[in-house]
Amino acid sequence: MRIISGKFKSRRIQVPSKLNARPTTDFAREGLFNVLNNMIEWEETVALDLFSGTGSIAFEMVSRGCPRVICVESENLHWRFINKTKEILGATELLPLKADAFKFINGCKEQFDLIYADPPYDMKDLETLPSLIIKKGLLKPDGLFIFEHSKKYNFSLLPQFINERVYGNVHYSFFKLTE
Repeated sequence: MRIISGKFKSRRIQVPSKLNARPTTDFAREGLFNVLNNMIEWEETVALDLFSGTGSIAFEMVSRGCPRVICVESENLHWRFINKTKEILGATELLPLKADAFKFINGCKEQFDLIYADPPYDMKDLETLPSLIIKKGLLKPDGLFIFEHSKKYNFSLLPQFINERVYGNVHYSFFKLTE
């Protein structure tokens, strides 16, 4: 795992082979963050990373200046890896939570400027996630939600949908909550 930009730029973190994750490729992550750099003021962005996996997206957000990033991961091995990497980097802005993402969404009272979700592509009820995030009020007004998914899904008919970007097999659907 390589951090692309910011204060941890070019840092490589070895991801243990025993982690059962599908990390977002460097190519897709770099494309996503190139788009986000034109949309986000990192130093003013409170972010949430759901289904965090290796934490690569959360660490990239912290590296770029987010003052607070919560990442939610249910797998114990992955959560421990994120905590170890946080310690190695000194990423005090990151709060890793070991929790089921759906339970977190249903119980969360906080709002975020940016939410990123990368659930397992074969997860049951995956297609309900964008509507659930909007319905539960997790986005601040003008907040942005990015959903990573496979090509078999199309979210363009949802009212908050604004764009889709494709990087190889990775599809990002963008949703914006406007006032």
